[in-house]
Amino acid sequence: MPTLEIRNLSARVEDKQLLKDVSMTVNGGEIHALMGPNGAGKSTLGYVLMGHPNYEVTSGSVKIDGKELIGKNPEERAKAGLFLAFQNPVAVQGVKLSTFLRTAYNQVHPNEKLTIQEFYDRMKQHMKKVGLDESFISRSVNDGFSGGERKRFEILQMVMLRPKFVILDEIDSGLDVDALKMVAEEIKEYYNQEVGFLIITHYQRILKNIEPQFVHILMNGKMAMEGDNSISLRIEEEGYDWIRGV
Repeated sequence: MPTLEIRNLSARVEDKQLLKDVSMTVNGGEIHALMGPNGAGKSTLGYVLMGHPNYEVTSGSVKIDGKELIGKNPEERAKAGLFLAFQNPVAVQGVKLSTFLRTAYNQVHPNEKLTIQEFYDRMKQHMKKVGLDESFISRSVNDGFSGGERKRFEILQMVMLRPKFVILDEIDSGLDVDALKMVAEEIKEYYNQEVGFLIITHYQRILKNIEPQFVHILMNGKMAMEGDNSISLRIEEEGYDWIRGV
């Protein structure tokens, strides 16, 4: 069973400390939710875990199956089994979706020698499931995509690249009911004992479809509370003020 260990992780941008001594363990077969108000540091944690160059880790460690990721670039972290679905995916003009996916796939799974046809067949199969028309194959990555289409492409990357640990940063934002249901179904289908999920969200909306076993509350860059899904249910009713008073 794979394990993602985050221990005493602190990080900053320039002189602003954004994460302060954050610890968490995510195992394969577990779904964790990371919640908190705006500016709590939730997205920052996702970026730091993935190795975003704008963030400086000042202390702590991040390990997958005992192997340290701090100091590794995003490509090396992806090869180790980490995947981040962005809250606001950017457009990459001039790079076809198919080229982007095949390049990423070959980087993450260098020993899997799929023919071009085998890769395209697999990609088309998954595109149909996530609700993307095959015409997107020849379009530039996220260029002219709606918000929902960009989120669908993030899920397509997830199922194609087959990571050990999936970080979903506000994957439910901007999605209508049908798209949210699709995302939830794809997550549940991909989820198994060899895959761990960390779902970053403000609200309980997506957690109604995917019930986490563990809920973590981040406030001001610190872990304020941890427990089961009853925490997210109470947040839906009362907001975050009751946690500030704990």
